[in-house]
Amino acid sequence: MHGGHRLSSQYLGFRTLTPSRLPSKISQNSRRPAWYRTYSTTHSLFCETSRVNFREPYWYKIPVWKDVTEKEFLDYSWQVANTVQGKYKLAKYLYAVLPEHIPYDEDAPETSRHIQTRDMFVQDVLGGISLAPMSIRITPHVMSVIDWTKPLSDPIRRQFIPLRSSFIEDHPMLQLDSLNETGSSPTPGLVHRYHDKALFLAVSVCPVYCRFCTRSYSVGGPTEEVSKKNIFPPTRRRWEPMFKYIEETPQLSDIVVSGGDGYYIPPEHLTSITERLLAIPHIRRIRIASKGLAVCPSRILTPGDEWTQAIIKASAAARQMGKSVALHTHFNHPAEMTWITRLATQKLYEEGVTVRNQTVMLRGVNDNVTTMKTLIRMLADNNIIPYYVYQGDMVSGVEELRTPLSTILEIERHIRGSIAGFATPNFVIDLPGGGGKRLAVSYDTYDRSTGVSTYVVPDMNGGKDKVYEHHDPL
Repeated sequence: MHGGHRLSSQYLGFRTLTPSRLPSKISQNSRRPAWYRTYSTTHSLFCETSRVNFREPYWYKIPVWKDVTEKEFLDYSWQVANTVQGKYKLAKYLYAVLPEHIPYDEDAPETSRHIQTRDMFVQDVLGGISLAPMSIRITPHVMSVIDWTKPLSDPIRRQFIPLRSSFIEDHPMLQLDSLNETGSSPTPGLVHRYHDKALFLAVSVCPVYCRFCTRSYSVGGPTEEVSKKNIFPPTRRRWEPMFKYIEETPQLSDIVVSGGDGYYIPPEHLTSITERLLAIPHIRRIRIASKGLAVCPSRILTPGDEWTQAIIKASAAARQMGKSVALHTHFNHPAEMTWITRLATQKLYEEGVTVRNQTVMLRGVNDNVTTMKTLIRMLADNNIIPYYVYQGDMVSGVEELRTPLSTILEIERHIRGSIAGFATPNFVIDLPGGGGKRLAVSYDTYDRSTGVSTYVVPDMNGGKDKVYEHHDPL
């Protein structure tokens, strides 16, 4: 352990096990990555039949879950009970799932290729956690789609589990609240940056904690690096000043309910929030922001789940009023979508719930044309609107995941025109310091040698335009 005694498989009380292989019809005779092979195998079948016929128990690859039935895995309460939370539970899980000897991985970051054993990997992870701005919480669904035969380069692992050896020193311009959300808050928990839109931060917890979270200053439990002082408890008392501001600000028409994650808003609170907002005459659109569909899709399929029913009812009620309630979710890689995800998205589609997706460009995850194009088409094929692809925010502690602006520009250049326009997302940058979202390609200047780009943002009140800078990784 970084800064302490080392943990072994014997110390953690787990038997050494080797993860089982994927079915041979998927894994053999191909050099494509596992996520691409799985998608290729199932995609044409899914499109031709409009049903999900391939129900691979993908969690069987995890030794400790090899006896879990489909019914159990689909149950949301089982997912919550078996979520891996905290560094010690993660270490136990890693000792159970990793092979004793980790094969050389040419796709891994060069600084991590020296890791050859399970013990080395676990110690590197524990060292990474000690430097990370986000705590550890990962659902069984996410753990099951990671390719544990290639843990050093797996794109899902990179999003949720840090390695000390891959850390890069922060750019001097990085900060925790890179978008200056606290500076745009007329009352705590409400961000009003755009003329007609506000962000309603309902909770501070999520079903998983992404390493690159733009709200690492407030979301999740405290870490060794971040104390998390600005939290947002889900209480009506805290929300009341936020509702009052919205009611007294007629220019607002669009509210994003986020956090944290909308999945962790109690169902009765989700209902009261949407009903209160829909009752305000000038509010026309509500978006519920949740990564839940991407990281724990079985909740949508759990019979009688009250959260799912709450968003379905809110969507229907808004539609009757000529308004809209939509779900905004967050897929970053094709491997995150399984047959369970497809069933969940189909249920929401049949119930009339609009679902849009926001992807974050991340190094080693989706920063190439093939992966991004596959993801966008997969989303569209499952009636999820590909809404945004974001340039990664300039947040502290995840420099290794940031990409230069040139990457998102080049990927958009290859994708735009190759996919139907209504299914092509906007490739955007959320400007540091509170400049808001702009098309990535709309920069005023971009010096690729220094990595500094500038964007000119018109003043909404008729004042002088303001110039915002973005900095590529060093």
